[in-house]
Amino acid sequence: MPRIVVRARTLGARTLSAALVAALVGLGLVGCSAHPGAISPLDQSAAAAAPAQQAASLAITPGSGAAQQPISTEIGVNLANADLVHVRLVRSGTTQELPGRLRADGSAWVPDAPLAYSASYEATVSAKSADGRDLAQTTSFTTMPAPRSSVDTGLYAFDGQTVGVAMPIVVQFGHDIPADARAEVQKRLFVTTDPQQPGVWSWASPREILYRAPNYWKPGTKINVRSALKGVPMGNGQFGDADREATVTVGDKVFMYVDNKAKQMQVYLNDKLARTMPVSLGKPSTPSSSGFMVTMSHEPTTVFDTRGEPNGGYVINIQWAMRLTWGGEFVHSAPWSVGSQGHTNVSHGCVNLSPTNAKWLFDLSHVGDPIIVKGTERTLAHGNGWTAWDLPWSQYITGSALPVPPELANASAVDNVTGAPPAAPAPAPATSQTSAAPAARPTN
Repeated sequence: MPRIVVRARTLGARTLSAALVAALVGLGLVGCSAHPGAISPLDQSAAAAAPAQQAASLAITPGSGAAQQPISTEIGVNLANADLVHVRLVRSGTTQELPGRLRADGSAWVPDAPLAYSASYEATVSAKSADGRDLAQTTSFTTMPAPRSSVDTGLYAFDGQTVGVAMPIVVQFGHDIPADARAEVQKRLFVTTDPQQPGVWSWASPREILYRAPNYWKPGTKINVRSALKGVPMGNGQFGDADREATVTVGDKVFMYVDNKAKQMQVYLNDKLARTMPVSLGKPSTPSSSGFMVTMSHEPTTVFDTRGEPNGGYVINIQWAMRLTWGGEFVHSAPWSVGSQGHTNVSHGCVNLSPTNAKWLFDLSHVGDPIIVKGTERTLAHGNGWTAWDLPWSQYITGSALPVPPELANASAVDNVTGAPPAAPAPAPATSQTSAAPAARPTN
């Protein structure tokens, strides 16, 4: 299956958040100012009783004259006893300010777009001390030439897409990212949600990192992601290839639960059972994977071509296909197995549905919907698909290359271990669709 690379526009200008600016009050050095003239014993006593005034300070990076800086360079800000007022970044010889935004922790100001290669820049940071004094510092630096090679990156999100409640944000890389480079790469991945639902990035492998919150996204949530990776050092002399951005909207909650013992799929819409449908899963020699998955793609029509496999293969046209794993497991229409659906497993690992049921589910669901399969002979392998939900939250967050905030580390999360459907016992199915089986066909 070819890797999908979604390219999106870079961020536009942004206004510095007043709330973040107001929060930037650091801890400073203790000091006091000299007072000319004699001090009476009463004045000395009052001065001793009053707390010492802390000095205001401002320091920025990169240092003036720094050379060969990555085009992902940020303006580091270290403030003490002062409020940030403005960051002005311009390319040398110009007057147009480049847009950017402050990191949530106030540690740096991030340009909204990568800088140019082999260019000079000037940055001025201004602040105001607690006693009203103006502070300012200016630095100048030059960026590195364009690298000879770069690491391909891909963002699995389409701008304007509607996604499921379990949709992880997925970024992939064309080369392994060394462990000692992952923290800096991760720092360049930005996610904002409306309403706010903070999450954690976790490395599934040296080539894939995923982001999710402890619990499902709320329907209607807007998720904006920027993988600001162009020019970011990625180890071994490699640098990221591009900045990408997308904004997606979370749709209704669609949840699928497949029980191999019963050979049935229950589909819940906003936590209410919408339909129970017979299925046929992978036969014993090619079992389906049991685990907590999400749908990765929707393909109205596709071709399954397994020629070249050790045990032979087949070529067949498929309708209403929803990918579950990189290994090739799908939920899809299988008119040839309708007679087996509900009582016998005959597929090569896919979840077979009747054409009517497959079309209904395809129209109802989204990329990123959760699906749990239980009771098969094979356990889902970590990384075989978007397996962010197949781990308990406490284990998932250990994949972060950066410290996890305590409020997220200790968050209550969706129970990924038991895999129970959202309602039990399930009410009688709203509808159950079957159709007559055609003559024997190849199974998949």
